[in-house]
Amino acid sequence: MQIKDIQPNQGNIEITAEVTQKEVPRTFEKFGKKGKVCSAILKDESGTIKLTLWNEDIDKINPGDTIKLTNGWCSEFKSEKQLSTGKFGKIEILSSGTPVSFVTNDPTILNPQYKNFEKEDDEVEPIDDEEFVD
Repeated sequence: MQIKDIQPNQGNIEITAEVTQKEVPRTFEKFGKKGKVCSAILKDESGTIKLTLWNEDIDKINPGDTIKLTNGWCSEFKSEKQLSTGKFGKIEILSSGTPVSFVTNDPTILNPQYKNFEKEDDEVEPIDDEEFVD
């Protein structure tokens, strides 16, 4: 399904789209329970739509992520369509737009000068600078 095809009061929505924006979450209390809510903007090749994120979904989704919404629900507020997971939907992150950090002890990953690091005498063979000239 594409964003342009989504209608207000429609359920069972399955869509894959990119998160382009995410607002700062706000807290609320309803029926004695506290929660968090925020809005995000989804984009696909057909358009954009607002996505309402609740509680734990807020922290796992970031701008740049590509997500899949399964069994979602579309409501309408002030003549604007808004997607949410509703009672039975779920959001899956297909790809993350945030850089991934990692730790390594392998010197060849970050420093190509150590490409022959595994020599028996642990000598480092220098790289000829002319190898990298186009």
